[in-house]
Amino acid sequence: MTATAAPSPILPGATIGFLGGGQLGRMTAFAARSMGYDIQVLDPEAACATRPVASRTITATYDDVEAAISLASECDVVTLEIEQIHPDVLDAVAARCALRPGREPVYIIQDRIRQKQWLAAQGFPLGRFVAATRASDIADAVSTFGPCIAKSTHGGYDGRGQVRLREAAQGAEAWDALGARACLVEQMVDIHYEISVLVARSPSGAVAVYPPSRNHHTSGVLTWAVVPAVISDAMTVRAQSLAKAVAERIGIVGLLAVECFVTTAGELLVNELAPRPHNTYHHSERGVATSQFEQLVRAICDLPLGATDVFAPSAIANLLGDVWLQDTAPNTSHALAIPGTRLHLYGKAGARAGRKMGHLSAIGTDAQDALGRVLESYRRLSPGTVASFDVHEPVLAHVTS
Repeated sequence: MTATAAPSPILPGATIGFLGGGQLGRMTAFAARSMGYDIQVLDPEAACATRPVASRTITATYDDVEAAISLASECDVVTLEIEQIHPDVLDAVAARCALRPGREPVYIIQDRIRQKQWLAAQGFPLGRFVAATRASDIADAVSTFGPCIAKSTHGGYDGRGQVRLREAAQGAEAWDALGARACLVEQMVDIHYEISVLVARSPSGAVAVYPPSRNHHTSGVLTWAVVPAVISDAMTVRAQSLAKAVAERIGIVGLLAVECFVTTAGELLVNELAPRPHNTYHHSERGVATSQFEQLVRAICDLPLGATDVFAPSAIANLLGDVWLQDTAPNTSHALAIPGTRLHLYGKAGARAGRKMGHLSAIGTDAQDALGRVLESYRRLSPGTVASFDVHEPVLAHVTS
């Protein structure tokens, strides 16, 4: 029997390719550049956010096999910053260089129905759901479960591609709104709070688990995130153990973000998975020993994984295009007068409502202080959007369940 060769580290000087050139690729590329790697990227937008950081940018769609082959032919490893990559592209890349994460985890995660069915088959805790293949399936789900949310199977991030339903009669309208295609229908749960856990895993099987992040969404879009999460030690252990188990079972190589709900009854439920850096861990760049962006580089290159200790409580607040669509321009100087804050812009041209343009970050003496600083900075930056977005400062009382 022939022994399988151990993975070899991909050392600085090598080239990392990105399928997707948005802000996640941009921030990871900055980390990779600082470690001595070259960067190439494939993205449908010629002026994508990662372009200024890459030595080569291929403008092509995510189903363009020939473009993907061109990318892979000059890279030592290829990763992704968006799930919606055509399986044929993933296969073409994997045939030519290391693809991390692998094809199978991405294939499972990129379809919401497939993802939920896989999680259920593995015995992970979930809310009730059905796969709807016609309008009547949506209506039946609402009749059975009560209030539900219907989601498109692909894409639809940040609140898009979702319809909330309270009556079965809304089923036909929801079906049409989601393109009259198969969709996921989930029972709405009584959410006490939301958390996510980020897991890094290398080809050698090394695993690093981040402390949970406490998150808040407005209309399906992340408003703020903070670490420490100010939850009980028992829930921290449960959430980290759950996320680690999911990452190992699905065989991720790179990063896996596991978004979870904690219900008012104390249940811990998996909401969604993401095989890439995640918006809820942008604060890791400020307050964790190893940022998620550096960690991704370490993981896919099979370098030793970095420590995940929190050395400073940190928080972020998202900046959507709405900030730039007000009558008054953003007041950057006023916002950054709050001690401990930083501004992170993604280099995107053309602000539009709901588009992620950047984020603010802050560190503080504790989670409440960090969150207060970043939200005050947001209020100073764009007073005109405060009424539309949930940027009040909550009291992060220690959650005991």
